[in-house]
This record gives sequence, C-alpha cells and structure tokens, in this order.
Amino acid sequence: MTDRPVTEDVRASRNWLGVVLLIPYAALLWLPFYNDSHPSLAGFPFFYWYQFLWVPLTSLLLYFVYRSTK
Repeated sequence: MTDRPVTEDVRASRNWLGVVLLIPYAALLWLPFYNDSHPSLAGFPFFYWYQFLWVPLTSLLLYFVYRSTK
C-alpha cells in the first residue's frame, strides 16, 4: 500500500459511493411503499418478495462500491 494524498476527485467519488449505499436503506425504510399484498410473485405477496429482492441487489451494490474504492 502506498500513502498517496487524497485528492478532491477521489473524495467526490467516495461521496457518491456513500449515496449508492443509502439506496437500499431508503428503499426498505419507506414501508408504506411496499406494505401491500399485490402484485404477488409465485404466490408471495409483494411485501415479502420486495424485501427478498433487495438482498441480492444490496450485495451487488456493496460489491460495486468495494471495487470502486480499490
């Protein structure tokens, strides 16, 4: 590892990466948006499959942020 000075461009990109990490938090925090049983997917109400959908999406976003900071 090298000790390079952090430039303004690097700081700006890291700020945007922090915003990317807030997307799943905000999407799951806003409960009235997905507190419904319709539309159902394979018999699962929207409330459940919407939350399960965010598990792999959040993993992909975390991977994207991790690779962007390396």
